[in-house]
Amino acid sequence: MSLETLSINTIRTLAMDAVQKANSGHPGAPMGMAPMAYTLWQNFLRHNPKNPNWMGRDRFILSAGHASMLIYSLLHLTGYDLSLDDIKNFRQLHSKTPGHPEYGYTAGVEMSTGPLGQGFSTGVGFALAEAHLAARYNKPGFELFNNYTYAIVSDGDLMEGISHEAAGLAGNLGLGKMIYLYDDNGISIEGHTDIAFTDDSMQRFEAYGWHVQKVADGTDTAAIADALKAAQAVTDKPSIIAVRTVIGHGSPNKADSHDAHGAPLGGEEIKLTKQNLGWEATEDFYVPAEVKSHMDASEAGAQLEAAWNDLFARYTEQYPQEAAELKLVLEGNLPENIEELLPTFDKPLATRAASGQSLNAIAKVFPGLIGGSADLAPSNNTELKGVNWIKKGDYSGRNIHFGVREHGMAAALNGITLYGIRAYGGTFLIFSDYLKPSLRLSALMGIGSIYVLTHDSIGLGEDGPTHQPIEQLASLRATPNVLVFRPADANETAAAWLVAIENKTRPSALALSRQNLPILPRNIEGVRKGAYPVRDVENPDVILIASGSEVSLALKGAEALDAEGIKAKVVSMPSMELFREQDSSYKNSVLNPGVKRVAIEAASPLGWHEFVGLDGAIIAMPGFGASAPADLLFKEFGFTAENVVQTVKGILPVKA
Repeated sequence: MSLETLSINTIRTLAMDAVQKANSGHPGAPMGMAPMAYTLWQNFLRHNPKNPNWMGRDRFILSAGHASMLIYSLLHLTGYDLSLDDIKNFRQLHSKTPGHPEYGYTAGVEMSTGPLGQGFSTGVGFALAEAHLAARYNKPGFELFNNYTYAIVSDGDLMEGISHEAAGLAGNLGLGKMIYLYDDNGISIEGHTDIAFTDDSMQRFEAYGWHVQKVADGTDTAAIADALKAAQAVTDKPSIIAVRTVIGHGSPNKADSHDAHGAPLGGEEIKLTKQNLGWEATEDFYVPAEVKSHMDASEAGAQLEAAWNDLFARYTEQYPQEAAELKLVLEGNLPENIEELLPTFDKPLATRAASGQSLNAIAKVFPGLIGGSADLAPSNNTELKGVNWIKKGDYSGRNIHFGVREHGMAAALNGITLYGIRAYGGTFLIFSDYLKPSLRLSALMGIGSIYVLTHDSIGLGEDGPTHQPIEQLASLRATPNVLVFRPADANETAAAWLVAIENKTRPSALALSRQNLPILPRNIEGVRKGAYPVRDVENPDVILIASGSEVSLALKGAEALDAEGIKAKVVSMPSMELFREQDSSYKNSVLNPGVKRVAIEAASPLGWHEFVGLDGAIIAMPGFGASAPADLLFKEFGFTAENVVQTVKGILPVKA
């Protein structure tokens, strides 16, 4: 057996043994993918196992995250901090080898994958970030950014709708440093893929503007290598290589069957498979010493990084200004006087408009911020003024046309942010439903993608209930590790942008109004704490809590209550999440214990009971909206000062 074949079979046997020991997992895909993965990692991938975060590295994404034992085997064999004991602990609590690859748990895993289509689509962001930084900072003889984004993708990835969005975007932009290996094994959970998937996928990718190749035999490593070289030679198109593989390769009874997809092969079948592969070792988890030596990339990786560091040092000497800016971009730190640089507003303004001004003010001193919108930039106010748009062949701009691709956009934001810079994307709040899976993944990975979500309530008016968000705020707030902001005015909006940028390990969603809102006194610290009084009174009879456009309504309601002899404190709560994180002393100072409370928000009431209790009340939207001018809608659904007074009277004890 050649050393190459022995190495490939080591990947296969580790996958079989780990899934069998865990009694859970997907052995078949790694067994079929092993030759292409070996070829890529052994002969093409530029990486340093001893520093997985080296900036000059190629990025590898296992989009078919169910085949996680493939990447765990590769990481172990090439010298990463992943021991054989970690492999044996596959899918166990607190292990470095969870069921699907998770960013932050395992050195060398570039992103969390498993939801099919996500790795495929996030890779577009990786490739776009590389192209952008190369266009801005590379100089003749100083190609600091010259890495590839590789991925192994599956039939399931190609079926998911998000991959169609992402493939169209990548083709439109001509991202030539993006090379995907398609594990064309023809098997899904229910059987052969032709029961539901008969697309000519490669013809579809050609239509998207991709460079397409096919390798008929997934065990032909020479053909795979030739295809990878050909893909590298095409610099103006992303590439996909369809590699025809056999799931469960080597298994005499389960190869080319969905039986090898999502369950252990079984002890007897593993024994037969190893015999069929010519594997002589009888012990489980056996790694031949010559394979470990052959595949260990530590020394070569250290040399690659040292050469890159030397290049950067010389670059710094020759281009000190560019090097200093690049350092700012990659560190992502704001200037100390950032609060002074934020705009201050004194006239009524829609928070979407204030967001655009705040975004532009921050972008001037935060050169690593790039983004765009799902074809809604004029409405979302997401365009950076005086800055070019990224387009095929010129990636130096900071504005991105994502097209009407909310989900693909959100995945690309994650890839850009994971690469090392900050990204934002805009759409209407109602369409957060379209991008929610990618937003959830940004929260799970703990990265600071920013979502600008305008037209935040029935206040958008005549477009009607198809466009008026109701349950979207509650859905976003229910997602762990997401910061949701619904600012009450332009000044809160500027502060929300600042807090979002400061949070590098949490995604932020800014829900913004279409209509103009009255101005409140600037209170950045209040926004940082999630809630604060905008109208305070001694010994209040009631506390009105609101977010967004309803804060001004609460203030009007409080004035009307004065006329009834009822003292009302008004609290703006732009971020429930941040308020929850404050100490009890602060929370009690804002929401006085024992005082009745009414929450007001033109959205689902879900979540507000936490703050008003069982004896409080909520003025909200229990159903969908309607098509009419905004002022009529607010009156129709009870968002009036009169209804605030009526609601408060309904929960307060009758005075003698």
